[in-house]
Amino acid sequence: MTTNPPSRLLCLSVLAAVFVLPLLLLAAVAIPWATRVSELNETIATHEDQLRRYRRLVQSLPTLQAELEQARTNNAFEAFYFKAPTQALAGAQLQGLVQEIVSGSAGRLISTQILPEEKKDDPPLVRVRTQIQGSTETLLEVLYRLEQARPFLFVERLSIRSSARPTMPEDNVGRARRRVIANQGGELTVRLDIHGFVLGGGS
Repeated sequence: MTTNPPSRLLCLSVLAAVFVLPLLLLAAVAIPWATRVSELNETIATHEDQLRRYRRLVQSLPTLQAELEQARTNNAFEAFYFKAPTQALAGAQLQGLVQEIVSGSAGRLISTQILPEEKKDDPPLVRVRTQIQGSTETLLEVLYRLEQARPFLFVERLSIRSSARPTMPEDNVGRARRRVIANQGGELTVRLDIHGFVLGGGS
């Protein structure tokens, strides 16, 4: 007795379903699981790297604390600040330093005044407004000395006015030309707002 071809085809289909369906189900479970495992492995590796860095930071903490304490006890940085018990005394120190700089630059100190303290400044600042006279070389020398000064000094505002007088040379027919030529013999009048930091300055 021979098997009917449709029956044989049906048997093959059933056998295929018996083997293929479990494989599909396994793939449907295994692929997301493998993806999730890979993500977890990456997360674990990232956390392990962070943990190693945190351990290094913790190990370096005693050294950092020692360096911080050394910096706190080191008085070398005080050379960069005005050290005065009051803002007025710090202002007097700044005025004296500015006067010394201007005199050393062959300039003339016309006026200097202490500007009001601003409570918002931290660390506190002491400010002076000064007016000097001198040549261009004097101005350059003053600015250079301000930059090199200790305690640190900073120029906030600078305005320059020349005392040179314009001349109107005559042309061949005796009429004044329209072109103005400046007289280079005049001096400069310079106004500067200068400030420095105060260490432990009070009101």
